[in-house]
Amino acid sequence: MSTSTTTEQNDLRSRLPDPAQFFPEAATIAGAMAKATLNGSIPRTTVGLVQLRAGQIAGSTYHTVRQTGGLREAGETEERITAVASWRDAPYFTDAERVALELVEAVLTPNPSGERVPDELYARACAHYDDTALWTLTLAIAQICFFIPVALIAKPIPGEAPGKNYRR
Repeated sequence: MSTSTTTEQNDLRSRLPDPAQFFPEAATIAGAMAKATLNGSIPRTTVGLVQLRAGQIAGSTYHTVRQTGGLREAGETEERITAVASWRDAPYFTDAERVALELVEAVLTPNPSGERVPDELYARACAHYDDTALWTLTLAIAQICFFIPVALIAKPIPGEAPGKNYRR
């Protein structure tokens, strides 16, 4: 990171202060959600890909930077990370990852002509995930959805570690 980028990052401010000072139990909730989603029933990278796609759909720089960083740390290639935004025609994803990405899009994208998660999509998800894994995937989507309002309203600082990502 260049000096000017570092300076710009240090000058960033969040809209709200760290919520932990008002709601210390939020860390417990976040920890429990992370533990539930990282139970091993689906690959950690699938969780990261799904949560990255959710951040992209929500238009959250904080979540896209956070999930991209986590995927890089997990050893994901730049091609796979970059292609999440256009996963439908990208050759980098397994069928299980594709259905997971389709599922998060279905949950987060309004469907004026019917239900968001139709039976056909659910059946395809069941073909790749058992009940535990499908619940884990559901909780991974719920976890990121829990934090999307925080990112969009409070605007924590992208790229900063949790607990250090709020400065006013």
